[in-house]
Amino acid sequence: MAKAALTQRELKDKLLNVLNDKYGVTPDAASNQQIYEALASIIVTILREKRKNFTNKVHSEGRKQVYYLSMEFLMGRSLKTSLFNLKLTDAADKILKEYGITLDSIYEAEPDAGLGNGGLGRLAACYLDGLATDGYSATGYSILYELGFFKQKLQDGWQNELPDNWLPGGKIWLVERPEQAVEVHIGGEAREKWENNYHIVTYDKYTTISAVPYDLFVSGYDSEAVSKLRLWKPVNPIHDNTPFITGDIASLDAAARKSYEVDAIGKVLYPNDQKEMGQELRVKQQYFLCSASINDIVNHHMATYGTLENLADKVAIQINDTHPTMAIPELMRILLDDCGYSWDKAWDITTRVFAYTNHTVLPEALEKWDISIVQKIAPRIYSIIVEINNRYCGEIWEKTHSTELCNRMTIIDGGKVHMARLCACASMKINGVSAIHSEIIKESVFRNEYQNTPEKFTNVTNGIAYRRWLCQSNKPLCELLDEKIGTGYRKDATKLKKLEAFRNDPDTLKKLAAAKLENKKSFAKYVKQQCGKVIDEDTLFDVQVKRLHEYKRQHLNVMNIVADYLTLKDDPSANILPRTYIFAAKAAPSYYFAKQVIKLIWSISKELDKPENKSIREKLNVVFLENYSVTLSEKLMPAAEISEQISLAGTEASGTGNMKLMLNGAVTLGTRDGANIEIGAAAGEDNIVFFGMTAEEVKHRERSYSPIKIYDSDAEVKAVIDQIEKGFNGNDFADIARDFFKGKDQYMALADYRSYRDAQAKVSELYRNAEKWQSMSLMNIAGAGVFSADRAVDEYAKNIWGLRK
Repeated sequence: MAKAALTQRELKDKLLNVLNDKYGVTPDAASNQQIYEALASIIVTILREKRKNFTNKVHSEGRKQVYYLSMEFLMGRSLKTSLFNLKLTDAADKILKEYGITLDSIYEAEPDAGLGNGGLGRLAACYLDGLATDGYSATGYSILYELGFFKQKLQDGWQNELPDNWLPGGKIWLVERPEQAVEVHIGGEAREKWENNYHIVTYDKYTTISAVPYDLFVSGYDSEAVSKLRLWKPVNPIHDNTPFITGDIASLDAAARKSYEVDAIGKVLYPNDQKEMGQELRVKQQYFLCSASINDIVNHHMATYGTLENLADKVAIQINDTHPTMAIPELMRILLDDCGYSWDKAWDITTRVFAYTNHTVLPEALEKWDISIVQKIAPRIYSIIVEINNRYCGEIWEKTHSTELCNRMTIIDGGKVHMARLCACASMKINGVSAIHSEIIKESVFRNEYQNTPEKFTNVTNGIAYRRWLCQSNKPLCELLDEKIGTGYRKDATKLKKLEAFRNDPDTLKKLAAAKLENKKSFAKYVKQQCGKVIDEDTLFDVQVKRLHEYKRQHLNVMNIVADYLTLKDDPSANILPRTYIFAAKAAPSYYFAKQVIKLIWSISKELDKPENKSIREKLNVVFLENYSVTLSEKLMPAAEISEQISLAGTEASGTGNMKLMLNGAVTLGTRDGANIEIGAAAGEDNIVFFGMTAEEVKHRERSYSPIKIYDSDAEVKAVIDQIEKGFNGNDFADIARDFFKGKDQYMALADYRSYRDAQAKVSELYRNAEKWQSMSLMNIAGAGVFSADRAVDEYAKNIWGLRK
């Protein structure tokens, strides 16, 4: 086992030197912000040197490297996890205590690096950690978003989006590398011709953007490897300063407009794409990321090997969802136009380099961009996509002689470029992110592609950087684990399985209950400090935290809450197990239904807070926590007891929140969807509470599904929906009642309602048996090791990328 990166004496000397040299202060006179920045700068120096040494070793051994392209990397805070992975936490804690400073107070000085929306971005961040821990050479690529996603602020229950200005406090982690900037060309005109049997492309009248790299380093745990996240900042290079010298107003206006358009690319993650202007910006962002990253990969490879002939032997590029799809034609462009390769040779290299992870079966999330937009933003890229498509359809025709199949598989269809189909066409491997999801995409989204090239398809179930949510966030549980099974689980998550031997041990179960109660008390204290809401730690903490979307069915959870509310309103002494329902979620800014559901949850919470509802609130409490983030997740997961994973079967690709909650001992209440099925297998089906239709049953029932029939025939359903329509705390929700419950109910909440209510009753029954409940909790912890990111990236490395440690 590797030793700490520095001794306590060395760390203290460096801290004192940085504080003195940079701020002219000693630790006892320094602010928390100054100490945070000093520690961060020390860690960056350590990681930068480790990365250089590790990269030199990789190059000397000629090892293959992986590049992970993602529009999102939800990194959260870096100080806490970096200290832990470098084994410097205890040293830093002891040093600061000498000056009467707590390390936790220093952690609070760091903003969350909110460069992501949810699971997709957090997964990418977890994989950088896992790749470094496993000893693989990995680089992530994304955009240096100035504002991240957004800060959520509720006003009278309605979500407002405020700027998430994370850079002032987060920039300390970034190392600018201007000497490695690359040029990206947007727009312009591309013309092609044949001359003396040579294909000649001329490309001009484009806008040049300088992509300046900023590197963020991610340490593995107990490893010599360090991953690098390269974030691209768009910069407008000034080639003509005449307008600034002459003061020509028209030229200055044009220059300012161009500068604004360039800045917009790096301003915010996921601009609203409801209108064409927003769609153009999204495509610009995607091409900017892809062009800068692929050029950087090629430049790095050429500097190392001096040839692209071995690119596929030394490089693997993973496309995380469809956002970075234009990396495929961008590599083709470089090979064809810049390097003079033939089409067949360029295509052979390209199709041995790329792999694609699909994260969704929802049609609206499978990106399709208007031809006119792609052609306007990247004309040469569009012409390459056209040629890829022509040859692809030709191959399908030669193989099947089916015009119908060609029409179903064509990349350009209905005036749009289908990005998922382009990924499927060009990638060496296509993977889903849970066992059931990988089967579903073969039967639905990629049915034709699977029939054509079944060898491409595989599964890699998602994994999480478990040390962040267990070792760094749940001290009471870790103390128990250390006592019962030793500390080996900190490096190897599969060793959590040893805990299973204590599933019926009264002493262990009693200590497990005490650890959970300690975490619940800490969280209740945090909630009161943050929002003034009082929650009773002796109630069951029932948690649903994730992106707010209709398919995740937070509104089904709400229906159950309203049913209990109506019961308690009629009879406050009713035999209902006291619960606190905890929600946290952001809604996409233009997603009206999701925002309405947030307001509904908030309104119920406010209704229960009224003095006249005190007796109801003792058994039924609701909390909605603003601005869900990685840091909030780290505080909540250890306290949770029920993990609500209630998406309609067949719609959730995997989930990762379910894994974090399981790891901390929460019992999953869920449908047979995504990774829930594998959680049941890992923990034992007696230690998870399933409900609802299976994916096959959903498919069969949706053909004739009528929510209004359920509303008319089930008195409880009718009473619940009528109450939602009437509203809470002075706010009515007639549109939710009318359009979703009585109307389309696309994700069939009413169809699963009765089964869900029965499952909730079963949870109450189980929870009343304290020893049984703690045994279930223990089995979830013991089974969680399989959901480590270390395991997931190892599967990618061995089965898809062809990497060795």
